[in-house]
Amino acid sequence: MPDADGEVGVGVSRLHWLRGYMRRRDLWLLPLAGVLGRAQTGVLAALAAAQKIPGLGGTVERNGKVVYAEAFGEATGATRFRIGSLSKLLTAAAAARLYQRGMLDLDAPVQTYAPWFPDKGAPISARQLLGHLAGIRHYGGGEYVNRTHYRTVRESLRIFEDSPLVAPPGTKYAYSSYGYNLLGAVLEGAAKRDYLTVIQREVLDPLKMKSTVVDDPSRQVDGRSRFYDSQNGRIEESPAVDLTDRLPSGGFLSTAGDLARFGAAHLTDGFLKSATRALVFTSQKTTDGKETGVGFGWRLASIAGERVYHHGGDAMGGRAFLLLRPQHGIAAATVCNLSFARIAETELMALSEPFAGDDHDPRPQWIR
Repeated sequence: MPDADGEVGVGVSRLHWLRGYMRRRDLWLLPLAGVLGRAQTGVLAALAAAQKIPGLGGTVERNGKVVYAEAFGEATGATRFRIGSLSKLLTAAAAARLYQRGMLDLDAPVQTYAPWFPDKGAPISARQLLGHLAGIRHYGGGEYVNRTHYRTVRESLRIFEDSPLVAPPGTKYAYSSYGYNLLGAVLEGAAKRDYLTVIQREVLDPLKMKSTVVDDPSRQVDGRSRFYDSQNGRIEESPAVDLTDRLPSGGFLSTAGDLARFGAAHLTDGFLKSATRALVFTSQKTTDGKETGVGFGWRLASIAGERVYHHGGDAMGGRAFLLLRPQHGIAAATVCNLSFARIAETELMALSEPFAGDDHDPRPQWIR
């Protein structure tokens, strides 16, 4: 079952299907160079065909170098797709960088940086917002499809700022896009700049993510994809929406290349310090000591005994997914323009797997 932002777990049957797909085509018997091209082409092409995805792109980086990049259908490497909740990872990265420079106290009440936010009877911290532990509610009925234009992050908080908490802060994991919108306002107060400037200076400029921009319908954006839904097997254009209600949690456009570069930056020191990266990828806990499996936005998992970090994002007319495999120095990303396309951990493991083998045996490790 999909969770709050559309992610799906690794299904055993899907893994078996992908193993069988690669075996049937003898992909591991190709020369290494062939595996590093044709194998991934097969995975993405099969996904695009099976789900009738109009435009699909994928990129894999290993040890900071692009080892695979391809696009299908309406997509090119420069096409900008809606990335939905992967926007949360941009916000989380900015928070981590402000924290490591001493500009953001992760455990201070949010009113330290956003004094106008209503008191909820118990302190809410940036750390809790990062891990979906703050008790802020998620979308209510009719709120997912928004057509109201908001000029600022603070203005968009009016949607939920007077709502009661769904649980006392720290006591329960409760996925919340609105919690990340509040976090965006906290970053504004900590940096003393507007949210988009914070993201530009802390994330996009340092990582040269030149194709990542806010999806503002009032602006002309070069390379913005068209957006589609699947209705009873038919592909139709998505209804018009305005994502200014969720910039810090789901309001960006990007490419597979930019997302893979962003992910790769989390695997080595530089963009983030070693101690900060450890914090980002450490599971938070509820007040009764239970691990949530979520660090600073990122989901922490084990697939076939391998530690991975990942997140998915859904938006009207868009699905994106980012998977990190730190053991192999791999960052893999996909983007597409079909609402709720079924692309998650399983598919990105298959996409990146040929690059996880050694030079002497190009067969994917989970096929050997």
